[in-house]
Amino acid sequence: MLSPAPTRPTEPSAPSQQLRRAPHPVARIAEVAVHLPERTRDVAEAERDLHRRNPRVAPRIPMVSRLTGVRRVHVADDDQQASDLAVAASRTVLDHAGLGPEDVDLLIFASATQDMVEPATSHITAAKLGVRAPVMDVKNACNSVLNGIEVAEALIGTGRYRRVLVASGEMPTRGVRWDVPDRRTYAMSAAGYTMSDAGAAVLVEATDPPSGAAPWNGGTSGGSSDFEDDLAAELAGLVDSGTDSGIDPRTGAKTDPGTDPGTRPSGILASVFTAESQHWDVGMLPGGGTVNPRDPERTYFEIDGSRLREAFLALGPGPVDQALDQAGVTMDDVALVAVHQVAVAYLADVHRALGVPADRTILTVADHGNIASATLPLQLVTALESGRLKRGDVVLLLGLAGGISMGAMVVRW
Repeated sequence: MLSPAPTRPTEPSAPSQQLRRAPHPVARIAEVAVHLPERTRDVAEAERDLHRRNPRVAPRIPMVSRLTGVRRVHVADDDQQASDLAVAASRTVLDHAGLGPEDVDLLIFASATQDMVEPATSHITAAKLGVRAPVMDVKNACNSVLNGIEVAEALIGTGRYRRVLVASGEMPTRGVRWDVPDRRTYAMSAAGYTMSDAGAAVLVEATDPPSGAAPWNGGTSGGSSDFEDDLAAELAGLVDSGTDSGIDPRTGAKTDPGTDPGTRPSGILASVFTAESQHWDVGMLPGGGTVNPRDPERTYFEIDGSRLREAFLALGPGPVDQALDQAGVTMDDVALVAVHQVAVAYLADVHRALGVPADRTILTVADHGNIASATLPLQLVTALESGRLKRGDVVLLLGLAGGISMGAMVVRW
């Protein structure tokens, strides 16, 4: 069980990455988009078909849809691949931003799904999209997109890139078992019947430096790092650990963030990631790697839903509280919480365990299923289209993933 996160000391004895709070965000989420396949599957009807195929194993009553509250999932066309879904969402993002493939400095394919073992799916995605830039894959189950944003922000912070496209193509329906030999296999396969396909894309861009400040060199050779500047400013008494002095610690320039939330700089304010990797075997798709390179029976999801739920709930609210503290905000300041969703029935427990107000969330899993790492982008798009998310709002992105891992990222929109 994860121990409670320590509170940040006022006078740290040594530099710690946990203490980093940039006086001005270095990167922001400029655009976000999702692509949902038009073809859908009714979960209850799929369960009835499952019973017809496996009458001695699968129950006659559609138990999965009743217990999870998931009514429908999206299913990609048979000739589509994960990269195709990522490309569809990426084209929407670039179109909304008024950009072309040539404007992307780095493409990160961030997904639990991949087209093949080699090469990295980011290459395939870039080729289909027409991007001629460096690429890489980031893979961490349902936290892949959130980790992709984390990597994008970090690389932008070094000054290496200014515009990073994080693209995801999730196709977990390809790993669902429909021929079930026994009850145990059915139980380990049940979570897969709520999984859904989707593409997502997030455009992460460098922010402009604050008014009166010199352009930031990103801590590259010849200049001090962001963390060093922050620490020096705190030690000099220029920046209080809990309030904004109105002075940029790098330049000494007076800044005026304003009292209107819409005038405050948008960007990624803080993020905290944690893992409890002893639970790695609670949810698996064990085929295709060195453990089971060629066994077709290991190419399906094997998930112990009860153990996975218990592991997530045991994480507690520590990472959430820590991220909010680093961002200098409280939960009262948060307008929207985008949280990973696997079942309607689990949401109340997740909200309670992590300290998330239910009225700040958007339910997506009932009508769209568990779309893995595309879940958070879908909730952002839904909030933007419905008017629940607007410029200046504080958003908490809360990721939960097999392995298990958790990520909390605070963003001012």
